[in-house]
Amino acid sequence: MIDRKQRDFSIEDIKTIADVFHKFRSEANFENIAGKYYSATTEEIAKQEYILTPGRYVGTEDIEDDGIPFAHKMGELTNTLGEQFKESARLETMIKENLAGLGYEF
Repeated sequence: MIDRKQRDFSIEDIKTIADVFHKFRSEANFENIAGKYYSATTEEIAKQEYILTPGRYVGTEDIEDDGIPFAHKMGELTNTLGEQFKESARLETMIKENLAGLGYEF
């Protein structure tokens, strides 16, 4: 991604887009894939007042549910983050001490 809204396509990206386009043009049973591509009909486009923003048609990719409740997962992630913050503080203190030993203090 060049920025939040602009993507620089790789050669593989361009090949994938070309392959999908050729498949779309040559096959009557083209399959839409959520979050990637969608073949909208003229009627669907008319219902959207001819606005061609991809998100109106493509949708989002389906995400598999891992079966772990959100509260449990958030608890684990929060604990891990807390441990990482403690380690970060320990390392910061050690770096400041080492710099102070070299004559550079904050």
